[in-house]
Amino acid sequence: MTNETGMNSSINRRSFLHLSAGAAALSVTTSLLPDLAMAADGVVALVHTQAAGDNGPVDQMIAKLKQLAAEKGFEYRVVYAQDPATYESVFRALGDAGAAIIISTFNGVTEPFKALAPSYPKTKWIQIFGDPMNPPIPNVVTVSYDYHLGCYLSGVFAAVMSKSGKIGYVGGVSLPQLNADFNALKAGAISIRPDITVTGAFAGSFQDPAKGQEIATQMYNDGIDYIQTDSAATDSGVIAAATEMEGRMVSCISEAQYALGPKSVISIVGLDFGASLYNETTKALAPDWKGGIHEKTGLGSGVIDFIASPVFAEQGPKDLVEKTKAAMEAVDKARAGILNGSIIVPFITTI
Repeated sequence: MTNETGMNSSINRRSFLHLSAGAAALSVTTSLLPDLAMAADGVVALVHTQAAGDNGPVDQMIAKLKQLAAEKGFEYRVVYAQDPATYESVFRALGDAGAAIIISTFNGVTEPFKALAPSYPKTKWIQIFGDPMNPPIPNVVTVSYDYHLGCYLSGVFAAVMSKSGKIGYVGGVSLPQLNADFNALKAGAISIRPDITVTGAFAGSFQDPAKGQEIATQMYNDGIDYIQTDSAATDSGVIAAATEMEGRMVSCISEAQYALGPKSVISIVGLDFGASLYNETTKALAPDWKGGIHEKTGLGSGVIDFIASPVFAEQGPKDLVEKTKAAMEAVDKARAGILNGSIIVPFITTI
């Protein structure tokens, strides 16, 4: 039994507590106590701050939380906190309800975590995609990703694949991490093809497919033939623009996006948020879990990598499919260089 809720105003705390208590009684049994550790005292809650249905990060995290809950037998909640003004009340209600683990997403929850986590020392707090907290908070773990390394590999791939010598990048919002992703894409492309042109743009939102399609259409019309996305739900608009004409390539962020453009989604810079949530929540279920740390995840972790689409390999234009072999050889060489330290990818957070 689960509950998924969109919260745009203050929570009715009495109703929430009643619901949580009833659900916990249904799911927790004596046999599960050793594995659940503190989770036996309450639910594991995911509070996502971007909408579900993105074929990307949020959908991945929800699916993996459901999987882990089924494997371990704990009760969970999935809460959509759409309005930043409600973040603190959402987290406070969960803490008052006795949530064992609270997982939330992205940098917008940093200040609410800082404000509330110390008041709920028995609750374990996990911030997916967050910067280190200074000073550290004993019951909080933040997780960040060297996604820019995958973008570097995308640049290497694009430089081999592009016929026009023009590639693009569409991000959600110009944030330091995304700026670094663009710069890494450019560095990877230039490492293979010094005269290549790399153009970046930001949609201003991670949930605006129409804007993504508008930007991508203009890029393709300007001669760009390969776009790397970095914009969550906005990606679907970029994919839509790519599907309008054969030969347009787009590299996305999730395997679920292959089906949206089987002849245009040529690859992904995969950041498996679901796998990351699964790993961090599994650690938090253990009695020896320690907070106050910052986890940094990169290549070789099983969470981040550059992957050529197997669907495109079957359905994409033959000339491009044939070319992907040489492109992936260049990617494999660059990946090995990053892992052995012979290639240093800069982390540049300004455009």
